[in-house]
Amino acid sequence: MALALVAVALGLAVSSASQPEVRPVAQQEPLAPAAVTVPDGNRMIAAFAGNGVQIYQCANAAWTLFEPAATLSDHGRAVALHFKGPIWVSTVDGSEVGAAAVPGASSARPNAVPELLLKATENRGQGQFSAVTYVQRLATRGGLAPAGPCADGSQTSVPYSATYVFWTAAS
Repeated sequence: MALALVAVALGLAVSSASQPEVRPVAQQEPLAPAAVTVPDGNRMIAAFAGNGVQIYQCANAAWTLFEPAATLSDHGRAVALHFKGPIWVSTVDGSEVGAAAVPGASSARPNAVPELLLKATENRGQGQFSAVTYVQRLATRGGLAPAGPCADGSQTSVPYSATYVFWTAAS
């Protein structure tokens, strides 16, 4: 069901959005813990506020992450959707980036999902995400799995927010 909502939102947003502001200025790069620092040779192209839910599914009486479902915004305007993969799709130009967490590249946050460094595994389309090499999930709030046992097969959604920072290879 979450993917259906994402698909509907994507269809509506692609037709009505304009190009987001890209801010590659080093002084505007968010501060990141050393564990999730992007390797040298990359430059920041954008940072967006992400708001949504972490969807958990119960298996063997324990909650496990099923998928995120979030909207990324630039100054209050939706510019991308984030969902299972993890994948980010631009609602501006349809480009997308899929990524995988870099092993050991996470930083714990109190009462929140961890901050992460993710390396791009695929890029599709032409646009803002077509050359992304790394994605950082920073300044996380909320999104932790519920505590305690659960009924197998059940799902729950936990609100979360984060700043998503996108990087490309430096020229």
